[in-house]
Amino acid sequence: MSYPAPAPDSSALNSSRAPEPVGLYPHARRVGNLLFLSGVGPRQRGEKQVPGVELDEAGNIRSYDFERQCHAVFQNVRYIVEEAGARWEDLVDVTVFLTNMRDDFATYNRLYAEYFAGAQPCRTTVEINCLPTPIAIELKCIAWVGG
Repeated sequence: MSYPAPAPDSSALNSSRAPEPVGLYPHARRVGNLLFLSGVGPRQRGEKQVPGVELDEAGNIRSYDFERQCHAVFQNVRYIVEEAGARWEDLVDVTVFLTNMRDDFATYNRLYAEYFAGAQPCRTTVEINCLPTPIAIELKCIAWVGG
């Protein structure tokens, strides 16, 4: 089965500072003046270990520093957005995936308010039971890129 090529005004973008994707997908894709980010987690470029995560022998999460993960994921989003030619303030929509809404939402909401005080994009926050790697937060974002 063949699939059509992406739209002519669509381009895949990868950041030199954000962590490498864990699958076959770009960090972002620009279509016209919109920038669509793939899910962004808190890992650091060149590292497999997640900041602040302690795993047991079986690879299950023993403990994690959620605040540290929040700071890291926001920084990774900033890397991708800026390298694509947009600014943090150009984020227009953020979807947040949390693995433990009850324990982590208050911390997330507090840090989000600090980071997004000036930007105030639309936001949706959902709880999921797990993410593909041992992380507690992932962001999916859309930004506007000036022409």
